[in-house]
Parts: sequence; structure tokens; C-alpha cells
Amino acid sequence: MGRTVTISDDLYEKLTMAMQERGLQSIEQLLELWQADEAERQRRQEVVRTIDALRDRLYAQYGKMPDSVELIREDRVR
Repeated sequence: MGRTVTISDDLYEKLTMAMQERGLQSIEQLLELWQADEAERQRRQEVVRTIDALRDRLYAQYGKMPDSVELIREDRVR
């Protein structure tokens, strides 16, 4: 079932230009692309929040972790 939305001519032209710049065939495809991009952005933000929470838990449990760069260098020298 489709819906009809009334938008200004100016907005329609902007949407048409954005659609054409992306090589899409319809404004509907543009809106679907934007929706998918937004969903991906939200998913990535959730992953970052999860990583931050893990980092906070590890810090609370173990304190500041030492930088391993020097240890790696020492291993290479051996």
C-alpha cells in the first residue's frame, strides 16, 4: 500500500538532484538508501557504546593497562 506525501516544489527538486547524483532511478530509492544509512549509523553507534562500556568495565576491574608497544619491541630484539 502506497502513501502520498505533499512536499514543496523546491524540496522535490533538491531530492531529484540528490537522486540523480547517486545514480538512482527514483526518490523512493533515495529515501530507502537514506533510511538504510541511518540504520547502519545507529548500529555503529551501538557498537561504539558497547566497546566503551567494555573499556570502562576493564578499567574498573584492572585499572590502567600498560602500553604493550615496549613489550613488543623487546620481544623483537630477542
